[in-house]
This record gives sequence, C-alpha cells and structure tokens, in this order.
Amino acid sequence: MTQEWHALSVDNVLDALNTKQSGLTDAEAKRLLASYGPNQLRGRKKKSPVLLFLRQFLSPLIYVLVAAAIVSVVVGHYTDAAVILGVLILNATIGFVQEQQAEKAMEALLQMTAPKAQVRRDATVKSVPAESLVPGDVVLLESGSKVPADARVIEEANLKVIESSLTGESLAVDKESRELPEDTPLADRDNTVFMGTIVTHGRAAAVVTATGMDTEIGKIAGQLEEVRPEPTPIQKSIGSLSRYIIAVVLGIIALLVYVGFERGLDRLEIFLVAIAAAVSAIPEGLPAVVTVVLAIGMRFMAKRNALIRRLVAVETLGSATVICSDKTGTLTMNEMTVRRLYAGEEFFGVTGEGYETKGEVQSDGKAVEPKEESALRLLLETGALCNDASVVAKGRQQEVHGDPTEAALIVAAAKGGVDADALRKHGERTCEIPFESEQQYMAVGYETEGGARIYVKGSAEKVLSLCSSVLKDGKTKKLTKAEITAANNAVDSLANEALRVIAFAYMDVSASPHKLKCSTIEGELTFVGLAGMADPPREEAKRAIKQCAGAGIQVKMITGDHKVTAEAIAKELNLPEGRAIDGKELAAMSDEDLAAAIEGITVFARIEPLHKLRIVNALKAKGEIVAMTGDGVNDAPALKSANIGISMGRIGTDVAKEASDMVLADDNFASVVAAVEEGRAIFARLRNVIFFLLSTNIGELTALLLSVAIIGKAPLLAVQIIWVNLVTDTASGIPLGLEGKAGDELTQPPRHPRVGLVYPGLLLRIAFFAVIMGLGVFLVFNWAQTRMPVEEARTLAFCTMVTFEWFRAFNARSDERTLLSLGLLKNKYLLASISIAIGLQMAIVYLPLGQVAFQTVPMAAEHWGIAVAAAGSLFLLEELRKVVAPRLFSWGKWQPVRRPKVLSTTASKQ
Repeated sequence: MTQEWHALSVDNVLDALNTKQSGLTDAEAKRLLASYGPNQLRGRKKKSPVLLFLRQFLSPLIYVLVAAAIVSVVVGHYTDAAVILGVLILNATIGFVQEQQAEKAMEALLQMTAPKAQVRRDATVKSVPAESLVPGDVVLLESGSKVPADARVIEEANLKVIESSLTGESLAVDKESRELPEDTPLADRDNTVFMGTIVTHGRAAAVVTATGMDTEIGKIAGQLEEVRPEPTPIQKSIGSLSRYIIAVVLGIIALLVYVGFERGLDRLEIFLVAIAAAVSAIPEGLPAVVTVVLAIGMRFMAKRNALIRRLVAVETLGSATVICSDKTGTLTMNEMTVRRLYAGEEFFGVTGEGYETKGEVQSDGKAVEPKEESALRLLLETGALCNDASVVAKGRQQEVHGDPTEAALIVAAAKGGVDADALRKHGERTCEIPFESEQQYMAVGYETEGGARIYVKGSAEKVLSLCSSVLKDGKTKKLTKAEITAANNAVDSLANEALRVIAFAYMDVSASPHKLKCSTIEGELTFVGLAGMADPPREEAKRAIKQCAGAGIQVKMITGDHKVTAEAIAKELNLPEGRAIDGKELAAMSDEDLAAAIEGITVFARIEPLHKLRIVNALKAKGEIVAMTGDGVNDAPALKSANIGISMGRIGTDVAKEASDMVLADDNFASVVAAVEEGRAIFARLRNVIFFLLSTNIGELTALLLSVAIIGKAPLLAVQIIWVNLVTDTASGIPLGLEGKAGDELTQPPRHPRVGLVYPGLLLRIAFFAVIMGLGVFLVFNWAQTRMPVEEARTLAFCTMVTFEWFRAFNARSDERTLLSLGLLKNKYLLASISIAIGLQMAIVYLPLGQVAFQTVPMAAEHWGIAVAAAGSLFLLEELRKVVAPRLFSWGKWQPVRRPKVLSTTASKQ
C-alpha cells in the first residue's frame, strides 16, 4: 500500500484505511491478515529435513568411519563395511531426531516470548500478537513499547521515540499528530512511528499503515542476511574439550598402532581397530547432546515461568551470587488495597479487601461522607481522575485493567462515594504527563463547564516539592514549613505501617492546555493529601528468600517506595540483616564508596532506574555474579550490564524484555529462584553426561592398549567398538540429560564462573572409572582367551564392556547421591533406553544376522554371570563410595583450584 500518510490529516488517514478511532473489528482484522500476511520480517529459511539429516555426516570423525567402510569393501570385508555404514545411518538418525526436538523446543519458547501489541478492536483494548497486526489497526503505545509496525500518530501525549535503529540518531524525537508537507524527508516525519523504534516517553494511539516487509525497516531487512547466533560459552568449551581430547587420543592411537605392529597383528585389523579406537575415544555426539539438554532444560524452566531468551543465561544462573529484585509484584502480590488516607491534617481509615468496592471511609471508626470541595473529597477525585486503570465487575469477581495501584485508588474512591466513571464522563481529559520513573509523578488536565483543573499524583517527596499551597478546611492556604513537616510526619507514620505512600495535588487553570509540560506545574500545585496502601508479601517469595540463604545467594530489594516502608516490607519478607539506603544517599556516594559498602546493604529505597546500573556495577566490582530484575525502559542499561538480566513478562516493557536474558512469565521472585535451581540442575546433567561418555571412551582405549600390549590380541573388533560407542553410549547419554533434579541444588554453593563443565575432581573420577573398567575388560578377555576360542572370548569381552555401560549409566546419575536416594525408577527414560539396549545386545549375540555382522557367538549363562559380576562390582564400589565419601571427587567443583604458591630460594632462606 503506497501512500504519503504523513501528508494527510488524521481523518483522511482513517478514511483511506477504512478504519476509525475505535479501531477495526476482529472480523475485519482477520480478513485483512489473510490479504496482507503476518506482520513479521522474513527470517532465514528453515533447512529441509533432508539437509538436516545429511548435516549429521559433516564431521571429520564420520569421514574417518566412511573411509574405514570403503577400505573394508576394497579388502573384501563386506560385513564390516555394512555394519559400519548401518551404525552411521543409525547415529545420524538419532542426531537428526535430537536436533528436530531441540528446534521444536526453541520454536515453542520463541512463541511464548513473542511480542504483543495493544490494539483497539471491537471498540475495546486488546493484547494481540504483534504479527497479527494489519493496516487499519489502531495500536496503543506507551513508554517502553517497541513500535510493532509503521503507523501514523492520531492521538499523543508527550510522545518521544528513539529512531536510532532506522535513522542512526540517538536522541529521542518528539511526535505529533498534525499533517506534514508531502516532501518531508523520512527522518523528519514527526507524525509517523516506525517498526522497531522505541517509545521512551509519553503515550499515543497510532493507526497502522504498513506491516512486515512493507515497513521501512522491512525494506532494509530485505537486503540483509540473518546473522548466525554466537555459540554459548558451554558450546565453546565443548568444542575446546573435543579438540583437546582429539590431540591426546591421536597420541594414544599412534602408540596402539606401534604396539600392534610390534605384536604382529594383521595390518588391516590394526587399521580398523585404530579407527574404531579413535571413534570410541572421541565423544563426537557430545555437542548434539549438549544442545538437546540445554533446549529441554529451557522447556523445564518455561514450565516454572522462566522464559530463557539467551542460552548463556542457563549457564550463568548456576553462578549467581546476588539477586537484585524489584519489590512491587515480584516480592509482593501487587494486589493493592488503600488502608489509610491523610487529608486536611487528619487521618482516615478505609475498610474492605482487594478490589471489591464493599467498604467505607472512616474517621475514628465511624463512616464519613466526604464533603464537596473538602480535602478528603478532592483527594479521592484526584486518585480517580489521574488514573488510566479500570475495575469491571465480572460476575462476582472484579477484573482489573491497568496498573494495580491505580485500580486500588478507583476502589478507594468508590468506598468514599466517588464514582470514577461518572467523573470521567462529566469532564474531558485534554492533556497529560504520563508517569515516568525518573520524574515520579503523573499529571492530567480535565476541562468541565466550571473550568479547567490539573490533577497530579506521585511520590510524596516529588509532589510536595512541586507545591506552593495546601488545601485545608476547604480553603487554599500557603504551604508553610509547619505544613510540610506535618505532611512528612504523616508519610513516616504511614510508611511505618508498611504502607506504600502516594501524594495528591491539583492546580486550577483558566483554560486546560493542549499540551501539558512539567514546567507548567512546578511550584504551582496545591497539596491535597496522602494515601497509604498495602501490598502483601508473597508467601512463596519468603520461602524463596530462605532457599537463597541456603544456596549462598544474597537477595537485595530495590524499590521506589519510601525508605521506612521498604524496611518494614523487608522485615516481613525475612530478608537478611543489612542497611537500608535511599536514592539520595546512593547519589551522594562515589562508585568506590558504593562498592565498599554494598555488601552490607540489603534495601535500596526511592531508587530511580538509572541507579540500578550503579548498583550492578558496584556488585560486579566486588566479584559478584548479579541477577537483576527490571520492567521499565530505563531499566535496560542495568539489565544489559547484569550477568543475568531478568524482565517482567506481565508488566515489563518491550525494551526491558529486549535487553534481558530471561523473562518471568508471572513476575514472581520465586520463579527467579526456581530458574537458578533449574540452571544448576542443567549444569549437573551436562557434567553427568560428560563423565559417562569420557569414562567409557577412555576405558575402551585402556582395554585395547593393555590387551594388544600384553596379549597381542584386540579384545574387541572394530564393529564391536563402534557399536558400544555409537549405540550403547547414545542410548544412555540423552536420558542422563533428562535426569530430574537431585533436590540439593539449592543447598550447594554458587559455581564460580571460571569453573567449567570439567573440573579436577571430575577428571579424577573419569580416570578412576576408565582404568577400573578397562582393566576389568582386559582381565576377562585374558582369562577367556586361554580357555575358549577367540571369537567366544571377544564376545565375552564385548558383553562385559556393554554391561559396564549399563551399570555405569545408573552410577552417572549423580556424583554424590546413591541410586536408592535418587529413586531407582525415577528416570524412566534411562530405564527404557537401557531396556532397549539390552534387547539389541541380545539380538546381536543370539540372532544369526547379528552374529554374522558383529562376529559374536551365543553366550552361556555363566559367562553372563562373569560380565555382570565384573560390572556390578564397580557399580557397588561407586555406590559405597557415595555413602562413605560423597564429596571425594568434588575437588574444584564450585571454586577454581588454587595453585600452591612456590616460595623462591631467597624467600625460603629468609
């Protein structure tokens, strides 16, 4: 749709788009969506399933196996070649299925975090997926919104938009609704907002004029290719680990080949064993397993209301040492109820709970009817008019639309006999200054037949600083120091009761201005009174704070509330002992002073969003790993700077969500702690998988080296080693990644960020298991090859190795807890996979086709007893170790291992 929308009046734009101020109907929007298509930029095309399957073969290790299969064909070992190729296809199929599942998991999470847009449809305000917008939709924008489509402004109040993503200019642009000359350049079209730009101030209604690839940003995007995502630290460390293992293994294989020649083994056999040893020693499936475990872990987190936007957050969560949390809605219920009022230097009580309008305003326990023009009446009217919320009866329930604090003021007004809806209809709202965190107040202008008045509500300190008079006994009087002191004492009194305090003021004007500016009200307001409202702490937040103490995580509360109120809430939440400071105290501190004092500060009150950045930086300067919550546009710098930025899913702005690593679907502090628990569990699962795979691979190499060097024969054939590595290992690796939480994740200390997946204790455990397992297979083979044909001896060694795998998979579920404490039947995926692996092993031992392919012979029952006894002994030894010394292999698990300082000779002499 080509049109110079900026050059048309608002009415002409609406007519051209066949829409109106109240927006489209759902039916119209659905019809237009079918015509225009979804409002989204074209992304990179999905890979076809065929290409995804073929990609499983793109590995140097796979090339080696293919080469081995080709050599086998050339020398006439057709069975070996068929088995190798068959196992390759099976492994590729497993990898293909894993990648598809991971991709689906990621797509599901993207859908859960997809951007929403507020639109007027069917004459009501609705939240819809941004991709469903169509030309003609009327979208509502407010501070922190990301503009979802190109749109023409039709209503606005102090709207400012940053268009750096489109124009490169970092300064916010003022937007208006008036038409502009047709030749106005794109950067100067002040009546148009563009997809992807950020609203930093004010609010507006705008009619969508272009969507998707037809937007200005879409035209640019059409000329660009999508950038591939950067690998996460875990994925990088896995790659680095694999390269290190390859280097070590190449040396071992060279030694194996040398020993084989020295012992007179057949050259082809040596070649195939060397190739199989290489594949067995290198965990080529580990990167795919890691991706799947991370993706599934993210789904577990999503079920607990923590939506991960960046994989790096999963890794960092286990290292978090400090959580800086907003109070309202996160630590508290965000279900406000006005309890006390202060007007005309008199306190009033308000009865009733929640958003039910049953209740009354009382003085000395008796109901009062606020008189016209009294301070109490004007306070209730100001709270109802300086307000964007609504409370609608839905059966027996009251449904809140908008901010809970504003809804509480509407309910309080109703209890005092003031009908917000009737008031709003009586006058016309002509202008406003929307609430912004840094200015700490909201103002609206209303015009009636009797005149024009500006109503203001906000923090007590800010509102009082804007006042020059006070309403008392129905008359306006000069605001003296005595009145200011009385008001501040009233604030302290309400705050001491753990009530959140809001102040109210007004200003009569001869004519309501078309545009309301901050300078209009500075020093011109008349102070009316205060409202104290309660926001009860979340019980689950109390439990989560207690869990944090056990997990070695500090919790710091950040709030815009009065310092005394914040301290009272902190006490109710059982936050750890510590100082409380407010924004003024923080501003007076240097960065160095703040860093020095911050460990002892638990509560930050009257904090502005940009203060959060200083708090984050001070904590990071002390070496803390910081998780920071936020919801506003000005929280973005702190969210970006924090090690883990956490935005609110319900009340968070698009900008905050864009800057964060994680989104809380329920805005609940307990979900942050649940995410930390899941993050630690995911890391533990990955370590278990690494232990299982590496100890298997090194154990196989150990058995090969010992047997070839001492006996002069390989205990396993190439195809048998490939089977163990690519079938038995894979069958257990993924289920280990699905292991449930052990239950002790929040009793362990935070993991230092320099401690990776592999740590010294884990290497020792891998070496211990590998040596015992390799020695066990060697001893069984050595015993058997002197008493039975070599084919039967190899079958016994083969089955012994596989039996070790089955038992060790259960050992690998935890490095500290026994199988009985974990629950034998808890990991049903592992039980199922082991059952399948046992069935497959029986097939290749007892079925003729399997015997031919893997050169096995039927095993006698007593021989299975030998295999089970060998593997079972190691299993029991490890389980006993977990009882006696559960942390024997925990060296370096959470903190980096410090190297002992070596004193110089000179120092020693001194």
